[in-house]
Amino acid sequence: MTRNIIGLWAALFAIFFAVSLPASAQQSDDDIVWIQIEAQPNLNLATRSAREYAAELEDVNGFSLGAGWYGIALGPYRRADAEIVLRTYRRDRVIPRDSYLELSDRFRQQFWPVGANVLNLGVVDAPVTTQLPAQGVEETTEVVVAPEPADETVQEARRSEQLLDAQERRDLQIALKWAGFYTAAIDGAFGQGTRRSMGAWQEANAFEATGVLTTLQRAALFRQYNAVLDDLDLRMVRNDTAGIEMMMPTAEVAFDRFEPPFVQYNSTGATGARVLMISQAGDQDTLFGLYEIMQTLEIVPLDGPRERLNSSFSLVGQNARIVSETQVSLQNGEIKGFTLIWPAGDEERRTRLLAEMEKSFARLPGVLDPAAGVEEEQAIDLVAGLQIRQPKISRSGFFVDASGSVVTASEAVQSCGRLTIEGDTDADVVADDAVKGLALLKPKRPLAPLAVASFAPTDPRLQSEVSVAGYSYEGVLSAATLTFGTLADVRGLQGEVELSRLALKAQAGDAGGPVFDASGAVMGMLLPRPQGGQELPLDVSFALDAAEITKMASAAGLRTASSNAIGSAAPRDLRLAAQGMTVLVSCWE
Repeated sequence: MTRNIIGLWAALFAIFFAVSLPASAQQSDDDIVWIQIEAQPNLNLATRSAREYAAELEDVNGFSLGAGWYGIALGPYRRADAEIVLRTYRRDRVIPRDSYLELSDRFRQQFWPVGANVLNLGVVDAPVTTQLPAQGVEETTEVVVAPEPADETVQEARRSEQLLDAQERRDLQIALKWAGFYTAAIDGAFGQGTRRSMGAWQEANAFEATGVLTTLQRAALFRQYNAVLDDLDLRMVRNDTAGIEMMMPTAEVAFDRFEPPFVQYNSTGATGARVLMISQAGDQDTLFGLYEIMQTLEIVPLDGPRERLNSSFSLVGQNARIVSETQVSLQNGEIKGFTLIWPAGDEERRTRLLAEMEKSFARLPGVLDPAAGVEEEQAIDLVAGLQIRQPKISRSGFFVDASGSVVTASEAVQSCGRLTIEGDTDADVVADDAVKGLALLKPKRPLAPLAVASFAPTDPRLQSEVSVAGYSYEGVLSAATLTFGTLADVRGLQGEVELSRLALKAQAGDAGGPVFDASGAVMGMLLPRPQGGQELPLDVSFALDAAEITKMASAAGLRTASSNAIGSAAPRDLRLAAQGMTVLVSCWE
């Protein structure tokens, strides 16, 4: 685009405005106007258009217009300045012929330039490259304020429709499908099904049912389609530190901090939404490692499809509270992507927002410095500042056969969406007796235990030494620990013959763990402390006898081993056997 450069015209321009508007004059709202040059039905297109205009023109701004539309405007100028700028730019064909003057109160949130907010800040000087008409030459172009364009004829609508590209044709079908008028494939081919749906939409919206949408009707359809996103204040957000630019719902999230490889945009609105930018240098091994790590995070629930390819991966996780979607790819040694975390039950807005984020995602030079955010909170249950997924409850258990079947406490398997052994092996409940407090699990893939329980054939002597192996702190420690005590009674407090009373201080996580006699034989399983009712001393615990465990195992078709050990086991041998057979059982949502 060629611009005429200053000289005498610039001087005349300045003199004209000095005469027209003295410095002491106060501007009313009607004296401050904009030149609206374009409107687009979605934020991605509007941002792209604003960027292109800004490369050639001064004072380019972008605003939400409401109903899913976004406008590009020049200004704000004094009205007299704006009229000359409008005539000059239209004459030079640098803006559309149907550009017009608009007042500030027609504009909403500003989206371009990113972070700017020039509404209600007064006027700016008009570009010096706009010129006054030459003397003696009558300017015939009239200033048009907010015209009401006439609709097209069917023939004109068909011609304008032919100018649509393949994606724009598919977008029309998508909008018609969303509106409930189109049910066929999204293929961009306007056959009889598409024509019927267009006619049905026209009839429902009080237009003549021609089966060909005019330009104005297409705009009305897209306004309806995009209305669901209006209150999210979608804006292009550029983060040069991460080397990423993308649309974000700025009414719901705002930048919080850097936690490599993540840039966290946390919730500021009512939805509790969150967005992560993902940026780091790396290769395929780094990408695959990130894929595994992210699946351990609380923001990626267990349920949902996931796919890992050679240079990219996607993760969808959902539960009753949230839906999380992650998209990451590797290009030229740079791993970049994003995660959107959105409340469950709001699928229409989530999927529409996700589509806008996908379309707008752009890779800029550079990746996030690993040293960024070095002052983040440190904790063993955090990864890069994000909470590792935690189970609802974790208890102990132990192997009872060579294929990896596990006995555990019944309370560990109640209302679980998923059960795991040692954190990563899924298991099924084979049997559960909530009255006795005993459950039997079978791993979904065979395991090879280092040790298997050998059950004591008889009760040990009263006051003899006993021990329990368990994950006392519910997995905080990586191996089972031993807690020692004595056998206080071979019955429960109410005379229950299937129970043994122990003088032993156990933790909640120890429940379900094996109880050993002095020889190292398993004499029972530690039960959880009774809840409610009488408060017992801390050193009172109970074990379900070995006979009850072997009975359940036998009913499930498992063969258990009996111990023939005598004497006292060496502490080292007891510790190795206990750690080899004791496992962490976790119940997940």
